[in-house]
Amino acid sequence: MNKEELIKQISQKAKVSQKEAGECLNATIDAISNALAKGDKITLVGFGTFQVRQRAAREGRNPRTGSVLKIPAKKSPVWTAGKTLKERVEGKKKAAVAGGKKK
Repeated sequence: MNKEELIKQISQKAKVSQKEAGECLNATIDAISNALAKGDKITLVGFGTFQVRQRAAREGRNPRTGSVLKIPAKKSPVWTAGKTLKERVEGKKKAAVAGGKKK
């Protein structure tokens, strides 16, 4: 599924125009990106967690020449699936209705 297909699904589920769904998706992506750029952690309970991890400097090899390269330390965005999402993917749990009633 690509971004355009995701926008169509959001539009149908939320009963809004594709333009509005696209704006919401873009705003969500921007908010997550900005939070990660500041080093914040974003947790969407049941879905997953976005965070930044520090990668240590290390040595690597050029696969063509075999020469040793120094790979500098860097920060990388990481996403970890939540328990509910993992269960749905494994077929252990049925799809939840968004905006459902709490008991």
